[in-house]
Amino acid sequence: MNKGTFDFPEAESDPRLKGLAFTGTGHPMALSQDVQTFRVFVATWNVGGKSPNSDLNLDDILHTDQSDIYILGFQEIVPLNAGNVLVIEDNEPAAKWLALINQSLNKSSELASSGLKPTSSLGSSLFFSKYSLKKISKTFRTESGRRLKTCNCNLELERKQSKDLCFRCQQSHISEDEFSSEEDDDVPNGIDIPGISFPSSTNQMNYSLVAIKQMVGIFVTVWARKEHVQHIGHLRISCISRGIMGCLGNKGCISVSMSFHQTSFCFVCSHLASGEKEGDELRRNMDVIEILKNTQFPNICRSVHSRVPEKILEHDRVIWLGDLNYRIALSYSDTRKLLEENAWDALLDKDQLKIEREAGRVFKGWKEGKIYFAPTYKYSCNSDTYAGETKKSKKKRRTPAWCDRILWHGTGIRLLSYIRGESKFSDHRPVCATFLVDVDVVSGGLKKGLSGSNMKVRIEELLPPTRNLFIE
Repeated sequence: MNKGTFDFPEAESDPRLKGLAFTGTGHPMALSQDVQTFRVFVATWNVGGKSPNSDLNLDDILHTDQSDIYILGFQEIVPLNAGNVLVIEDNEPAAKWLALINQSLNKSSELASSGLKPTSSLGSSLFFSKYSLKKISKTFRTESGRRLKTCNCNLELERKQSKDLCFRCQQSHISEDEFSSEEDDDVPNGIDIPGISFPSSTNQMNYSLVAIKQMVGIFVTVWARKEHVQHIGHLRISCISRGIMGCLGNKGCISVSMSFHQTSFCFVCSHLASGEKEGDELRRNMDVIEILKNTQFPNICRSVHSRVPEKILEHDRVIWLGDLNYRIALSYSDTRKLLEENAWDALLDKDQLKIEREAGRVFKGWKEGKIYFAPTYKYSCNSDTYAGETKKSKKKRRTPAWCDRILWHGTGIRLLSYIRGESKFSDHRPVCATFLVDVDVVSGGLKKGLSGSNMKVRIEELLPPTRNLFIE
């Protein structure tokens, strides 16, 4: 990406164009683009189809109040049965996870107890319509979070770098269902779901919900410090189904695309094909290939000059998280023996994801941190014991594996930590990563070395005479 110049071949040789943007009155203004570093926290957790209780504490997993942005991806927030896959999407667990995340990030003690009721019920389970989940998510957005901009491009920088950035996009508000920011008159101040409490006010919230999406059992939320929300834009979501018959949502991914200041981000949360038979890893490879091929984000900028990324790998920074389901290519007994010896390197040498990446068959060019933790799957319920180690759990035995992973693609990303959590809530352990991420930030004012007299350059002198251009 060629930053800092006009896209006019004839003009690039003129050094007076470097670092200049033009204001609406025709006077040039120097803008600098600095690199700032932000902390980004990512977590993935397959929760085994279990809905959380209000006493589940996420503090130990989220390491709260340390990061600027949180990306939290879940798999199997509902049981992957025919009813959830084919009939109706159960949104109640998503609402509960939102409330628990909010309680951990915002430490809110003020709770509401009135308002939205479930739209229908089946037995003891409550079901919410998509529209109701949209309403629920609004209670976790600060005022700035409710007014996320479709485009947050800097107008002066757009005019300077019209090819690299979106050119004069309208500052309209997002209207898509997945992350709507429009005001609803009938949205209540509080929500009542049995066993879960919701905030009645967002005034004291440090973090705002930015994006939310559920596809059957896959669930993604993005949160940001409230002072950062105004710099987030180009928010788009894409879903790819890779489940039953290659087209149902019990497996697949949700991808979130957004810009933060002048840097584009993509977060991909996936649940890939399961199975530990030989050759199942090839099905997982195919899932990744199809996700990269078929994920397409809509172009929400209204200009032919727009370079907002539409594919995953076109983004500046990409983070992929989820239950990737890659297994260890050893028998159960051989794996257990190496586990007892804490022989991590020997086990990792047989890790399918490592083998497939090194062979260049999947995730070529991606990076993953060194694994220093035990396999995250499969545990007996409420236990530190792997399933199959007791007579009672033998029929549920699976060879332990690092199914839950976080990878990244692009420059300007530095890994600080790559760990697993120890919650016994699920048969998977959560996996967390913390990154330092470089972000391009526009700052106003004159660049050093540009005096007032240097700025008194007529626009006509800088533009090539052979081009017919209109500058406001």
